[in-house]
Amino acid sequence: MATPNYTATSHSFFILLGIPGLEDQHMWISLPFFISYLIAFLGNSLVIFIIITERSLHKPMYLFLCMLAVADLILSTTTVPKALAIFWFHAGMISLDGCVTQIFFIHATFIAESGILFAMACDRCVAICDPLHYSTVLSHSVIIRVGLAVVLRSFCVILPDVFLVKRLPFCSSNLLPHTYCEHMAVAKFACADIRVNVWYGLSVLLSTVVLDALFILVSYSLILYAVFHLPSKGARQKALGTCGSHLGVISMFYLPGIFTIITQRFGHHVPLHTHILLANVCMLAPPMLNPIIYGIKTRQIRERVLSTLSSPWKQC
Repeated sequence: MATPNYTATSHSFFILLGIPGLEDQHMWISLPFFISYLIAFLGNSLVIFIIITERSLHKPMYLFLCMLAVADLILSTTTVPKALAIFWFHAGMISLDGCVTQIFFIHATFIAESGILFAMACDRCVAICDPLHYSTVLSHSVIIRVGLAVVLRSFCVILPDVFLVKRLPFCSSNLLPHTYCEHMAVAKFACADIRVNVWYGLSVLLSTVVLDALFILVSYSLILYAVFHLPSKGARQKALGTCGSHLGVISMFYLPGIFTIITQRFGHHVPLHTHILLANVCMLAPPMLNPIIYGIKTRQIRERVLSTLSSPWKQC
């Protein structure tokens, strides 16, 4: 039996609707989006600037933090400006190529962040469990290789998503009830079998983000075992203090995503706009809160930020 040809009627563009059911509140909803993006952009830019320009911060933990800040900038810039254009100017139109590009950068950056968090967990594990070999194990060349591996993994596992979406015919509605293009949200509007997209998306999630989370759990199990075998209470508190900011960042990355997955799986009676808002929290919360958490919890960054911000006033 011949396969129907949908090529002639396939849509070449989509219209992002924003948050369905809350269209009359879009202007008010845009305020937290704008403030969150502004904080994320300025905060992460400042962290990157400080780590690059301050030679004393050219250490593994801070270099990984710089990578995380770059990923946060890409993630927030890929999604929030388009959402604000929808809220402010009703500019929801996006080409299929633009939509696929957004899918690629969102998912690739998300997986890269997961890999960076795992690398940061390994950094803390080596620093606490084997401090004498810390500088040898995590040399600058090793950090460069880890960074390249994180980027290469993200690129390789998400690139097939581009072709999986591009191959689909979209011959029904081209109205997407979302603020950004997401792989499965777009694939559901195809008039073709999307089982390959579903299974590939699930396999990528399990082999990257879930696997990273398990390795992070193992790393912190080793850290806790080592910490509670330290001889003094002061040493234990100091060791746990160095992990506090990283644990906060991990929580901001994984908890919103887990909560979103649970509501999508079991919250069948949850309104659509709630699902869309939760999905946007995953895009907004980590980039906004990561520089704040590290700025508060990490003394070296906090002091350098205060010095950078106060220097113009001193010159006056």
